[in-house]
Amino acid sequence: MTDRIEIVRRIMDSNQRVAAANRALLDENGVYGINVMASPGAGKTSVIMETLRRLPSNVQTGVIEGDTAPVTIDADKIAALGFPAVQINTGGDCHLDAVMVEMALKKLALDELNLIIVENVGNLICPASFELGTHANIVIASIPEGDDKPYKYPNIYRGLDVLILNKTDLLPYIDFRMDYFKQGIEMLNPGLKIFLVSCKTGEGFDAWIDWLTATLPKKA
Repeated sequence: MTDRIEIVRRIMDSNQRVAAANRALLDENGVYGINVMASPGAGKTSVIMETLRRLPSNVQTGVIEGDTAPVTIDADKIAALGFPAVQINTGGDCHLDAVMVEMALKKLALDELNLIIVENVGNLICPASFELGTHANIVIASIPEGDDKPYKYPNIYRGLDVLILNKTDLLPYIDFRMDYFKQGIEMLNPGLKIFLVSCKTGEGFDAWIDWLTATLPKKA
């Protein structure tokens, strides 16, 4: 058991070093990186695509897409919108890590970008443990998932910078206790910034875009 703990520690230490190098590379190029996490079906790709459509034209954005299978469905959707996209196949792993992101960054013209959006693998457990070198961790939750997710998956909510609650257009049809949900968030991450959005109606995206663009560094 001791050997296994030591191996895990070495893996995590190595990941931290690469993540720090990734962050330094982004900073050197004046690029802001966000790590987008969610469970399958929460609407990660839909929120990312709606974000790309609404960003000001002077915000040059690249996307890194993580998936467990060798498919390019999501990356193809991003590319169809006219944005550079890099697909990462994790080979079945349930998360991205800093080394994977390091390889993807080499395929993007960082000097031409302001923002990089990393879509992590659909999972609420593993991605919380691996830093990528991005500047902000963002989770997309959704109304159909239920209001108990902060209580069931506390670790991913503790390390968040922003929470996006998607599919708010379904609130009239689903028994979702907003107060209960927010109470769980507040216990884990007091004062967390929360945006309520709907990709179907566009609700809430103006506030999200305003926050995101105000956070971007000025390109030299």
